[in-house]
Amino acid sequence: MFARLLASSTAAHVLPLVLFTLLNAVPGFFRIENSELPWHVRAPEHWVYPLQTVICAAVLVLFRRHYTLSPWRGLGLAFVLGVVGIAFWVAPALLREALIQGGHEPAQWWDWLGLAERTEGFDPMIAQDSPLWFSTVVGFRFARMVLVVPLVEELFWRGFLMRFLLTEDGRFEKIAFGTHAWKVFGIVTAAVMLIHNTEDYLGAFVWGALMYFVAVRTKSLGACVLMHAVGNLALGLYVMKTQQWGFW
Repeated sequence: MFARLLASSTAAHVLPLVLFTLLNAVPGFFRIENSELPWHVRAPEHWVYPLQTVICAAVLVLFRRHYTLSPWRGLGLAFVLGVVGIAFWVAPALLREALIQGGHEPAQWWDWLGLAERTEGFDPMIAQDSPLWFSTVVGFRFARMVLVVPLVEELFWRGFLMRFLLTEDGRFEKIAFGTHAWKVFGIVTAAVMLIHNTEDYLGAFVWGALMYFVAVRTKSLGACVLMHAVGNLALGLYVMKTQQWGFW
């Protein structure tokens, strides 16, 4: 049965994201809200995420023969749009700070435009009293964002779903990567938006639209993965500088 699973192209493109998503829920089962407890009890994501990174990377390696990232073209476009997409994603937070400094009071509708406070999230500073573990946590956080997430998500959204929606028999491999259809654009982009928090809807929609454009324009899954990696790296650097932990 294991050999049949490894031979399945559908499993290769879908299973990594399913596994990644399930592991995202694990910290909630271990978290105990008590400031007097050790950091690894108060914030179990600090040890779950590194495990998640290693497990998902191992799954990707097992299925590697099913992945075709080439042709490697449009990389410059992918790099630029990765930065542009993330700049758009964090722009509402910068606008929020500007509005508050200008004397405006936050309103409920701000969140729908991404004008939300971003202080609650994965905070590596909770482990700063242990320099070695702090470095490990931050290192794995960036490995997760820049290496694993771009592959896991682009293999599913662009590599699988964009093509699967154009099939009648489910054999998505027969559909050329980057084949355009407005139905596909609408479904995939909306799905990418809806899996995020409300305050990220606008940024996620723009990001999904830009990524769809890269997929259709370059016909390269590798370009999509690169765009995602560049964007996540830029976001990680932004978060470390501003400490707006809610962005990751």
